[in-house]
Amino acid sequence: MKKILMILNGLLFLNCFNGQAQSAQTSITEAQIKLIYEKTKSFPENTQLSIAIIDSGEINFIGIKRQNDSILQIENHRNTFEIGSISKVFTSTLLSNLVVNNQLKLEHNIQDYIDFKLKTTKTITFKELANHTSGLPRLPSNLNLMHTDPSNPYKNYDEEKLKIYLKEKLKLNQTPGENYEYSNLGAGFLGYLLAKISNSNYEKMLQERIFSKYGMSNSTADRTIINSELVKGLDDKGEETPNWDLNILAGAGGMLSTVDDMTKFALAQFNDENFELKLTHQSTFKINENMEMGLGWHIIKASDGKDEMIWHNGGTGGYTSSIALNLKNNSGIIILSNVSAFNKSMGEIDNLCFELIKTMGKEK
Repeated sequence: MKKILMILNGLLFLNCFNGQAQSAQTSITEAQIKLIYEKTKSFPENTQLSIAIIDSGEINFIGIKRQNDSILQIENHRNTFEIGSISKVFTSTLLSNLVVNNQLKLEHNIQDYIDFKLKTTKTITFKELANHTSGLPRLPSNLNLMHTDPSNPYKNYDEEKLKIYLKEKLKLNQTPGENYEYSNLGAGFLGYLLAKISNSNYEKMLQERIFSKYGMSNSTADRTIINSELVKGLDDKGEETPNWDLNILAGAGGMLSTVDDMTKFALAQFNDENFELKLTHQSTFKINENMEMGLGWHIIKASDGKDEMIWHNGGTGGYTSSIALNLKNNSGIIILSNVSAFNKSMGEIDNLCFELIKTMGKEK
């Protein structure tokens, strides 16, 4: 107990930042610090978490590393992590950008925008790709994870293989628009499709339509051009593991970013006059009484029905991430980590995100 208290007391003096400037004072509460400790104490040696706490627009960054059976304060808010499936939010934001600029409509049939015939007579819309109701399976049948390199399973899945699947092997699990079924294939296909429509590529679209707009200078879907220190991913045993290359399915989970950059994107979500972001927050499908889908974002409603947040998480072989934003009070939590999606305790990243956002607005 004494050691825990010493760690907690040390964490009370974390280097936190308000906006871009370092602050000698911190608005992180002791309850929040205890949550961070409790949710991270079981992770492997060399685990890092980079956390942003946004409370009514006030930003604090917290960086921690597990080392020598202790949790140490570090500065890592400008270090790069894979963000996994949070990339789907950015892919849907690209879709929203094209919609707002009258380049397509959410209800348009995707078949009208490709130069080959899908192996289905059903109409699939852009909206259904973005909200996981397209009927597409989680992964294409010609991407068998049992026969790929488990340390980089998507690396060799290219445009040719995607087209072969869509033209010859496509089999919908349901009628489009009827049910929610999470699909990496759907999101990856959406990213590919938007790039084709724009005579571009996924990385270029991200840079030109999102990253440059919000000052996200350390974000990319191309690992070869990252500008900041890359935090090494850890596998389920805590050993360093290769980064993933999502190839043609990058729109499903191929991005890398920093908490600093992600905070800029998060703050932009609070601007009601930003129509391309606001469109992604609008409900497009009701999953159940507590959750609906926007475009990319999951919309989670409080049990009392009075509050809601938008949320997404991500996971790859070496990383887990989570972001939750309350648009009504300009608050949120962003967590990037090098905890493997296959780590038995990876769910604690989401748990920490949800528990921390519950503390927003409480007396410090």
